Amino acid sequence: MKLSARAYAISTAVAVFIGLPLLFYGLGDVPRRSLLKESLSILTLLSFTLMLGQYFLARSNTALFALFKPPQVQKVHKVIAYGAISVVLVHPLLVVLPRYFEAGVKPVDAFVTMLTTFDNPGILLGLVAWTLLLVLGITALFRMRLIKRFRIRYRNWRYFHGLLAVTFTVLGAWHAIELGRHTDTAMSTFFIATALVGGALLAKLYWGTVPTNPIPAVPASEGANS
Repeated sequence: MKLSARAYAISTAVAVFIGLPLLFYGLGDVPRRSLLKESLSILTLLSFTLMLGQYFLARSNTALFALFKPPQVQKVHKVIAYGAISVVLVHPLLVVLPRYFEAGVKPVDAFVTMLTTFDNPGILLGLVAWTLLLVLGITALFRMRLIKRFRIRYRNWRYFHGLLAVTFTVLGAWHAIELGRHTDTAMSTFFIATALVGGALLAKLYWGTVPTNPIPAVPASEGANS
């Protein structure tokens, strides 16, 4: 019975965080481009949705932890989080990569223009979100050293990491909705709804009742909070 429940949970997660984005992508009324451009778009899209899915790995999701042991959840979390973070961090380079195979503006020139167009709110949101994600990934990777070096209480570390994660999510989703080629009404609604539910789980974890024997938390993109 538990095996069936586990398979159902995994299938549901795949359907929600991979299947739905791909469905919205396929149904979107957007002219198709080259195979390379569309592949990079899908890669970036799924990386972001999988990052949103990290909120659902928090221990406040009691249904999940009733089916899987904490080390199993943490292992999946680390693999997905580090992989997704890596893709999103190189997203600016992926945007200009196809220009190497096209005539017109040189990739370097396009990249510089993109990074210096400060009058575009969408680009500014993306730059801030990218910086926050970089800090999020580095501080998660070296969290134990930072905690020991600055004698940070683990609960305070969770608040710091959670605040970074939530702020990145808000700005990242806003950037995607503002500039994303495939973020139509359906995709934007999916982003917002998933972020709200995931944020509620994180809030329940951080500010809800603290269990007697707490399980290490694994909020969004917390690469090693275990």
